[in-house]
Amino acid sequence: MTDDFDLDPVSPVHSILTPDTEPDSLDVKTTNSLENIDQLRQFRAEKIKEIYHSLRPGQQQMGDWKQGPLAISAVPGAGKSTGMAVAAALTIAHHQLHSRRQLVIVTFTRSAAANIRVKIIENLKALKLPLGGFVVYTLHGLALNIALKNPELSGLNLENVTLILPTPSNRITRTCVEQWIAANPRHYQRLIEGVQFDGEETERLRRQSVLRTEILPNLAWKVIQEAKSSGLKPEDLNQISEQIPDDYEILKIAGGLYKNYQNLLRSLNLIDYDEMILAALRVLENQAVRQVWQNQVFAVFEDEAQDSTPLQSKLLRILASSSDSSSELERLNLVRVGDPNQAINSTFTPADPIYFRDFCNECEQLQRLATMDQAGRSSCIIIDAANSMLSWVNRSKLAGNEQPFREQMIRLVGWNDPQPNANPPAYGRGLELCEPADIYQTVEWIVQRILTIANDHPQGSFAILLRENKQGEFITNVFNNPQVYNIKIPEEFYTKIRIYDASQQARNSKIPGEMLNLLQFLDRPHSPDYLKLALKVLGDRNLIPNLDYNKIAIHPEEFLYPGPLDPPQSEEIRQCRYFCCQLLQARLELPPYQLISFLALSLRYERTELATADKLAARIGQHTLGSHSMGTILEVLNDIVSSERFEPVDIDDEESFKDSPYTREGQLTLITMHKAKGLDWDYVFLPFLQESTIPGSLRVLPQTKFLGEITLSEVARAQIRAASHGQQLIPDVVTAWEQAKDLKTAEEYRLLYVAMTRAKRFLWMSASRFAPYTWHKPENQQEQKPCPVFIALKQQFPQHFIEKV
Repeated sequence: MTDDFDLDPVSPVHSILTPDTEPDSLDVKTTNSLENIDQLRQFRAEKIKEIYHSLRPGQQQMGDWKQGPLAISAVPGAGKSTGMAVAAALTIAHHQLHSRRQLVIVTFTRSAAANIRVKIIENLKALKLPLGGFVVYTLHGLALNIALKNPELSGLNLENVTLILPTPSNRITRTCVEQWIAANPRHYQRLIEGVQFDGEETERLRRQSVLRTEILPNLAWKVIQEAKSSGLKPEDLNQISEQIPDDYEILKIAGGLYKNYQNLLRSLNLIDYDEMILAALRVLENQAVRQVWQNQVFAVFEDEAQDSTPLQSKLLRILASSSDSSSELERLNLVRVGDPNQAINSTFTPADPIYFRDFCNECEQLQRLATMDQAGRSSCIIIDAANSMLSWVNRSKLAGNEQPFREQMIRLVGWNDPQPNANPPAYGRGLELCEPADIYQTVEWIVQRILTIANDHPQGSFAILLRENKQGEFITNVFNNPQVYNIKIPEEFYTKIRIYDASQQARNSKIPGEMLNLLQFLDRPHSPDYLKLALKVLGDRNLIPNLDYNKIAIHPEEFLYPGPLDPPQSEEIRQCRYFCCQLLQARLELPPYQLISFLALSLRYERTELATADKLAARIGQHTLGSHSMGTILEVLNDIVSSERFEPVDIDDEESFKDSPYTREGQLTLITMHKAKGLDWDYVFLPFLQESTIPGSLRVLPQTKFLGEITLSEVARAQIRAASHGQQLIPDVVTAWEQAKDLKTAEEYRLLYVAMTRAKRFLWMSASRFAPYTWHKPENQQEQKPCPVFIALKQQFPQHFIEKV
């Protein structure tokens, strides 16, 4: 629909101008074959018509843009990147853009940036236009470019600083916590006392361990991201804290941790990703420099705008402003494209769809809101199921005061759609809803269904989308050892289908951290912190029983070397001790430089993990040449883990493929729902849809309940979000906890919506009657309720419920 916003009455296919100069990076021979410049202009005009009319109505709304603000709310499969690439080429042609006056395209990931850059170049080459009229960046790449070109204003010089991505277990985060504890002993004691405390020494030690290694690091990690990306400073958190009655003074603690973190960054010459944005904003505070940048930027196109943060939005608004006044929306040459219904990153990043929704509302007031609601990716039944799910979730109020979705339905494309293979025919019923007995039967049914489909369509692409990596690890283990699980998988399955476990890459990226935790334990086995981290690594790898390791770690000597007067150890604790003592024995017998290889074998790494461990050992060897002491190795490994720049090895026996490794023909990809965003497959399987998984809940772990039925980090995030959204009344602790739960629930349903809309021809969904409560122990199954959406779909589409595969 083109009447959703104010359009120029002149059609773009007739008003585009042509540069006076000939292309400087194209096929010169072809260009020179045109008799004169008039023929070149005529050629471009005809080509522009052809390209423009190859777009769907929603995509044409981007192509119609001339200037000013424009918000485009799109549905899954609407072709956002295709529309943006064409709109970019038309804008470059219409305004004769060049290397000194450019269109800036910004997107969320490097892969998305590379994809859209290729599409824009293809369109410019088709129009015989130069390639210098645009640049494509990720948001952080754009900020870094501005900061590095003006180091005297940004204070940023990559020769002197190191980029880090802090995590709760990061050395910087742990140091922040230790500094806060040392400076705030009374406040720390208040946390130890919690809601009830009888003064028993063992319980005191346990609570100290939980606070220092879990609760406070998580609070620091989440709060620093949230506050910093919103432009808040440590002192701002202290001021907000004074407005809220809170016995624990959570935001005051957060402000102290944040302050320590900033001091550490400066003292160690480190920066994080938000520092890049802040550095760019410092540059643009200078009026003269800001004017230079604004003169170079004709307009800004932003993709995946639902994932922006306040600081990122501020940066783009300044660059897109046509004058020094960037506060007025009408002055912005800014096109933001996104889908608030696909906002799935806010539970573990500072991204928040509210900012894009606000921009959409602002543009709607100016009649500058467009909608891309026609999608050609999926067959009709899959679209019907996704629309039904969206409407039902909003009506159900399962997310409390949060409305998970914008009421925006996906529509089929028109009968005369210009793009090929739109809304492909469904395979079989197109949608199948199943209730296997347990998770093992779930895998059997998936294998049977894939074999049936592969016999009919051997070139199809298949995917199993999972909520967490542990589920992918379970399925891979079943595929590799079906006899262990008493499952029959036909040999034909392995010959017909290539299996690609994308979650393996995520597991491999954790290898440096695992090695650091184990080596620190081997270096100082009597440290409660290092013992606990080592036990957690072994537990995550399913090598020892999963227990409350805090209780074990508070007395390392008693655990490792129990005496005759010590209490007897349970069988599970003895298993943990036996494994740890084996590692300590190796520490005595092997030189330090051989320990990484030994630990990789002890952790039972498979071959890609072993290759990654070998790469890590070689990297450490380069930096410790001539000094292979444990202290030197730990120092180098600490730096590698802190910088978060170590890339795991990805072994592939077959020749490289041009397309994404996740969507190859004849392949079954195991991948998380989060990582699947932006991809699609012919046949998609969504197993393990239990209520405990989606939407799940914000759990208060048993070891942290001495603080009450809340999680400090989530309460603080909800309060900070309220402040950054401009709310006058900051929620108290109880209200903030309820809001955090509602936000989590809303996002989980959006994640399921994203997963459903990855399917082209066939969508298989299942909720087994028995499933594990935690996927760390998949063998411990219990009766589980299905995801509420699964129940609703069964009622809405009863003819698609399958009793047995």
